[in-house]
Amino acid sequence: MSTLKVNAISDAAGANGNAITLATDGTCTAKVTNNLSNRNLIINGAMQIAQYGTSTTTNNTFCLDRWKCQFGGTDEAQTFTQHALTSSDTGPWSKGFRHSLHIQNGNQTSGAGASDYTQIRYIVEAQDIANSGWDYTSASSYLTLSFWIKSSVAQDFAGNLKTSDGTEYTYAFKTGSLTQHTWTKVTKTIAGNANLTFNNDNGVGLILYLYPFEGTTWTGSVTEDTWYTTSGNDDGDDNATTWWTQNDATLQITGVQLEVGSVATDFEHRSFDDELGRCQRYFQSSYKYGNAVGSNTDWTNSFNVVSWGDGNAAGIQFRKHMRTSPTVTLRRGDSNGTGEVLSGGQEKSASATNIGTGGFQYINITSGVASTYVNLSWVAESEL
Repeated sequence: MSTLKVNAISDAAGANGNAITLATDGTCTAKVTNNLSNRNLIINGAMQIAQYGTSTTTNNTFCLDRWKCQFGGTDEAQTFTQHALTSSDTGPWSKGFRHSLHIQNGNQTSGAGASDYTQIRYIVEAQDIANSGWDYTSASSYLTLSFWIKSSVAQDFAGNLKTSDGTEYTYAFKTGSLTQHTWTKVTKTIAGNANLTFNNDNGVGLILYLYPFEGTTWTGSVTEDTWYTTSGNDDGDDNATTWWTQNDATLQITGVQLEVGSVATDFEHRSFDDELGRCQRYFQSSYKYGNAVGSNTDWTNSFNVVSWGDGNAAGIQFRKHMRTSPTVTLRRGDSNGTGEVLSGGQEKSASATNIGTGGFQYINITSGVASTYVNLSWVAESEL
């Protein structure tokens, strides 16, 4: 009979012996607080997934997966890009971040109008909050939001969290004054509130907004860092206008993490494949990764299926099940024609039918050519 003798146990937590406990029966219990998986309720917080494309100037579109970019009242549209970080990005680079969501302002020559705004938005599913372990109706239970941010101008920026189920509530916050061209890590600890409601479903749960600028139509006098009932112009206190009125000002964000607890733990880095799979719950397409939908017209974005009878053709199975039965758009494989396919080399109107979370069963082709190849591209979206 052999005997295992343990002479010493390294205590990663310090001198108090709290990291590892050795029981009399020889079993060990480790207290691991910074490396637990599935802590981060945000998908693509490191801004590494760009199925929609890597740059856009279009309002109300997903500039990166899960991140919607919106603006209004602009004299010149902002440009939203997936930006590659380098070793000169002191702060996030050493923490393993290689991309940011980069916003470049246009030239807002008419100044800061009351209805002007630009914002980025992220929505967490209600069931992900309801099942997170956060006792959201208790003021003694917390969520912690953390992120890295850098601005080309020195000012503070606003943001908020909004609920959707039951009576809607808002939690407004500011980043604090940022130093020009310097990455800053912002951390906000958010207590629960007895009036919050999150349904256990796949609908809108918690909405995170970050605002480079909002005019006074959207803001007012609110108490920040506490929950209040959502009303018309209450996104937060009035914003500084410095960033908005400076031509080509920039703002970058990365490392966004939302987790249960009162402490911001190390960012939960996930593999590219893991993060891509999570994003595909909301968006999938036949386009080459990183190509904006409809932006590339070569045949490598398309595929062929064989039609039968009057020109109907078999559908496709999605790579993974989506949040809900998605909106499916078909396009010709060699061009940007929406709602069309190439049937026997001819342009024909077509639509996907029998759509479910796992795919669509048929392609219905108007006056299609039977028993020939059908060439098409497809896009499926079930975003919140």
